[in-house]
Amino acid sequence: PRAIEGCRDRLGNSLHNHCLICLIPPGACNLLNSSTIYANNEVSLAEVDIYGFDYDYTLALYSNTLNTMIYNTARTFLTEHFKYPEAIHKYDYIPNFAARGLHYDIQKGLLMKIDAFHYIQPGTVYRGLSPVPDDEVLQLYGGTHHVPLQQDSGFYGKGPKVKQFMDIFSLPEMTLLAVANDFFISNDIEYDPVHLYKDVSDAVSMVHIKGCMYKWIMEDMEKLILRGEETYAVLHQLVSQGKKLFLITNSPFNFVDKGMKFMVGKNWRDFFDVVIVQMPTSSCNLKKKKVRFKPYLKKINSLEKGHIYKQGNLFEFLRLTGWRGSRVLYFGDHLYSDLADLMLRHGWRTAAIVPELEQETKVVSTEQYALTLTWLQALTGLLERLQMHRDTESKQVLQEWLKEREELRLMTKNLFNPQFGSIFRTCHNPTYFSRRLCRFSDIYMASLSCLLNYDLSYTFYPRRTPLQHEAPLWMDQLCTGCMKTPFLEEMSHIR
Repeated sequence: PRAIEGCRDRLGNSLHNHCLICLIPPGACNLLNSSTIYANNEVSLAEVDIYGFDYDYTLALYSNTLNTMIYNTARTFLTEHFKYPEAIHKYDYIPNFAARGLHYDIQKGLLMKIDAFHYIQPGTVYRGLSPVPDDEVLQLYGGTHHVPLQQDSGFYGKGPKVKQFMDIFSLPEMTLLAVANDFFISNDIEYDPVHLYKDVSDAVSMVHIKGCMYKWIMEDMEKLILRGEETYAVLHQLVSQGKKLFLITNSPFNFVDKGMKFMVGKNWRDFFDVVIVQMPTSSCNLKKKKVRFKPYLKKINSLEKGHIYKQGNLFEFLRLTGWRGSRVLYFGDHLYSDLADLMLRHGWRTAAIVPELEQETKVVSTEQYALTLTWLQALTGLLERLQMHRDTESKQVLQEWLKEREELRLMTKNLFNPQFGSIFRTCHNPTYFSRRLCRFSDIYMASLSCLLNYDLSYTFYPRRTPLQHEAPLWMDQLCTGCMKTPFLEEMSHIR
């Protein structure tokens, strides 16, 4: 058909980059900034008078060197405590192998990326350090890429069969899992994936339980803690404008105290109205600890500025403070343990710290990404509109476009991470991580310092992107693939 011939002539193999550039609005590649705060929900800072913070990867950001140290020590525990072969020490840490938000099938020993609809993204399933072919994945999951809800990771990512790794600290664990699996597979040694998962998980936990990580950071803060001066600037800005601040962390006081003195100064506690350390969610009572004397514990009936409180739970905290609803904005990095309950059960505003945004926005802002994505969308639109042509020549052209579309998908994925791509998207859909990010955070940002770019009366407005059944009204929402009705020529001006 002449329609396809025309499209191929104009948009096919002869398409050059300068043609694509014409499709991209001027300055589009410079629109994103890693210091931006992004909104999932409308939030007015003028209504917020209480700011709460987690500590690790919220007030304190850590160097990637820490991941290598956690991996190396857990690997040692694996060989010395769990008696794994010493040959595993030949595997060094691979900094860019894993990505946050991945799922791990405990029984099959597979690390994978799952989208918001519980579908495994093709090309992102790894057994050890090797990708699993898509046809084998289909066989392993009964002829489908879908992982049923009852087999998935559950509400908090800890399902009995599949675990989701949502913590930044989990990057070394995912890598060690891949390495351990790869060792046994490469050496043709029979092993039980379930026991391997438990041993690796326990080895990584020992790094934290034995206090290794706390010791490393306290001994070398200059190397391991990043951008502490920005933490001071944020806290100073908030307090100077009359905001109440509180800190809740599961970390021990001596670790938090030394880190905050390094970042903020010896009088850091003056910034906070309430400080609670070692607060697991399963505790029953909120307890107080005098810092400079031998600790004693007793149930308390009020929270006083200047004291350090230990343990407790959120219900006791709310009872004692009365801090509820949208006047509270809490910052944390873990979508489940830090933010989910605060938003769903208690109505707090929540802010997710996502350090990966810094690198991801750099990639998205490149001309290479813009060109690749624009042509990918154009091909998708052509396939959508012209797929009903069934003659031999048309089918051949469509197959060529499908092949090119897959190549473009792979190119786009590799710009982020060669194994798993972006933590926010699969081919087109949001990832499972991205859906949870939108569900449990009102706003999200690369670091706490992004708050310095906004006035404290600023209102964050989420972008109104069109639903699938809605007509796009703004230029940045127009794309070739938005036309859902074939041959609806009278709507062609939308292009």
